[in-house]
Amino acid sequence: MKTKFRKTVKVALVLIYLVIIAGAVVRMTGSGMGCPDWPKCFGYYIPPTEITELQFKPNHDYKKGVVIIVDDALQVSKGDFTSKENLNLSNWEPYTAHDYATFNPLHTWVEYINRLLGALAGIPILIFTIMSIWLWKDKKRFLMLSIFTVFAMGFQAWLGKTVVDSNLAPYKITIHMVMALVIVAVLLYLIFEAKTSYKNQKFDKLFKIVLIGATVLTLIQIILGTQVRQYVDEQIKSIGYLKSLWLENPEIDFYIHRTLSIIVLLLNLWLFQRNQKLILGYNKLKL
Repeated sequence: MKTKFRKTVKVALVLIYLVIIAGAVVRMTGSGMGCPDWPKCFGYYIPPTEITELQFKPNHDYKKGVVIIVDDALQVSKGDFTSKENLNLSNWEPYTAHDYATFNPLHTWVEYINRLLGALAGIPILIFTIMSIWLWKDKKRFLMLSIFTVFAMGFQAWLGKTVVDSNLAPYKITIHMVMALVIVAVLLYLIFEAKTSYKNQKFDKLFKIVLIGATVLTLIQIILGTQVRQYVDEQIKSIGYLKSLWLENPEIDFYIHRTLSIIVLLLNLWLFQRNQKLILGYNKLKL
């Protein structure tokens, strides 16, 4: 059972990594508001591909929760009904979470794939949580950490909703990213603890201290990176796509982020060199 548990956690880890990659693509392409509502996308489980699907149609059967765009604003159907020749706003209510009402097919599907991967990642997490019940006598922490991961995924999904509702508030994006890393850390720990055999490694106190320091600085780098990215987004809104002007007068976060990137690189090079020199045994760690 432990072997099957470990393999299932590995599957979950791969899917979580794919979610993180998809999230990075969402950020790079500016697709965060590709689906302006949550958990559906413009009120559909499978999002639209053309703007005409979001325009009012006469004599059309509408389902409750379906979204259309009217005068650059989102309108949500109050219930199931068949439309008449003219738009009757009494059948609709404004979407009040935010005022973003732009449809871009690419952005919509990039964001949708990101959400879909997140949902798929939840399946193996639920499976290994159930499996951990049978490992309770041997490894009680497996069940506790598995349950924590389930709640963490639920919290992460809720965070995703708040990110959309806030129209991509920077601090919420940062929390969203950090939470993903917490889930990765728990999964890696479960994989390591579920191993049936272990390779002996030498202990080096200095190596451990520097490794912890490098990990903490990497986390800080990620947080700062989200802030720098947000600053660039704000620059694009104010001055357009003149890249030479984006960082003409950057905030202090940019300089800290740039300096820390060099420090993190040097620390990791030092860790690699010390591991090789002292033959600590971390060359081929297998998950």
